[in-house]
Amino acid sequence: MFFYNYVIQSKNNNQLYIGYTTNLKERLEKHNKGLVKSTKPYRPWELIHYEACLNKNDAIRREKYLKTSQGQRLLKRRLKEYFYYENK
Repeated sequence: MFFYNYVIQSKNNNQLYIGYTTNLKERLEKHNKGLVKSTKPYRPWELIHYEACLNKNDAIRREKYLKTSQGQRLLKRRLKEYFYYENK
């Protein structure tokens, strides 16, 4: 079983949301159906990045890191081309 860290982006205001799950497809559907309280107002969402971990604790630790300012900088560097072409 894999544990996925994921980054989704609101198509309305480009806001990012970071989370982890064992089922990416189902989780994205929940975000887009408004079943996740924190993301409901910013629907629709699209998946822009994910990583897989074999261990749940590793995935939780990675999620917490990606939510820090240092983790946010890492994501911006890692997704540099995506953000560049998105803004054109």
